[in-house]
Amino acid sequence: MITVSFGFRIEVRLPEQPGRTGVIQTPHGPIRTPAFIPVGTKASVKAVLPEAMAALGAQALLANAYHLYLQPGADIVDEAGGLGAFMNWPGPTFTDSGGFQVLSLGAGFKKTLAMAVEGNTDDDVIAEGKQRLALVDEDGVTFTSHLDGSRHRFTPEVSMQVQAQIGADIIFAFDELTTLMNTRAYQIESLQRTRRWALRCVDEHARLMTERSHRPYQALFGVIQGAQYEDLRRTAARDLAGMGFDGFGIGGAIEKVNLDAILRWVVEELPEDRPRHLLGIGEPDDLFTAVAAGMDTFDCVSPSRVARNSAVYTYDGRVNLLTAANRRAFAPIDPECACYTCTNYTRAYLHHAFKAKEMIASTLATIHNEYFIVGLVDRMRASIDNGDFAEFRSEFCGRYYA
Repeated sequence: MITVSFGFRIEVRLPEQPGRTGVIQTPHGPIRTPAFIPVGTKASVKAVLPEAMAALGAQALLANAYHLYLQPGADIVDEAGGLGAFMNWPGPTFTDSGGFQVLSLGAGFKKTLAMAVEGNTDDDVIAEGKQRLALVDEDGVTFTSHLDGSRHRFTPEVSMQVQAQIGADIIFAFDELTTLMNTRAYQIESLQRTRRWALRCVDEHARLMTERSHRPYQALFGVIQGAQYEDLRRTAARDLAGMGFDGFGIGGAIEKVNLDAILRWVVEELPEDRPRHLLGIGEPDDLFTAVAAGMDTFDCVSPSRVARNSAVYTYDGRVNLLTAANRRAFAPIDPECACYTCTNYTRAYLHHAFKAKEMIASTLATIHNEYFIVGLVDRMRASIDNGDFAEFRSEFCGRYYA
């Protein structure tokens, strides 16, 4: 018998908008939503201890199935007792399906996807100077490891098996990622394939949860694609809404200007009583847009990635710590910030640490950035509860983007 220790309840709704606060219940504790979920790709938020992530307020962490499958191997994570036990993180965990990495790395795009090119008629989209390392067929994707060139194959069933072994509380169905350069005809073909893969994921997930009843239940989220076409996004949302998923992820390449519209199309088609996760969004204005549109959780590598390149968030916008102005700046990154870094270190020290290529620079900058973004979404949640979300949004964005 499968014990489903997962649930979601809505607490407060925004007036005249889909935004809401709520609680996702997982086997490893609750997640109060909206919530930002920091990314620990390889079972580690780069340069930061899990204990520090808990101290800065992170409620959950997201790891990547593709990377953990390649190294150290999902079987090793399973033998360790699952992702949380393996990385010494006691709270809730997510894994994405690996589809993004398989297909984006396979096309040579790494962290970013191709943007639209007017008049494009070629669906074999790869980055300039790269070779295609991933091939899609009806059954799955064959790809080449970016680590050692070895060949591997992900199908919906393999993705479910890998994520079952990794053991996160919330996992995602295997989907085909397209870019904004793909033609509409290919987007339609891809969406139909992703729908068929979603059905296979549901069946395999049910089998695995019965087979692995000694492990906690893993909630399965379907992933909604459809690029920037309203009819495709709505169709995908309606299709997945009828498959019995525990929640939904909204994925794909989305131009910033269209984010609000796409999210609202999707939300209108999804059941209200299931959580919604927006994949790969982390800039402050995008988070406000997504919260207002009804998203519940978010993940993005941006706070940690830009931190390692000396860029940090402040209430007056983003700052580069390597600029000469910070050489003798004996003040915190942001005087209004209460994070560990701002409480104990100065911009001058961080400027020195980055210049000297000391590892502590990445650690301290990442702690600050994750604290800033996690705390920002926490404040959005509080503002919905308090009835002043619009005022908070206007005040924050007016200052941050001044």
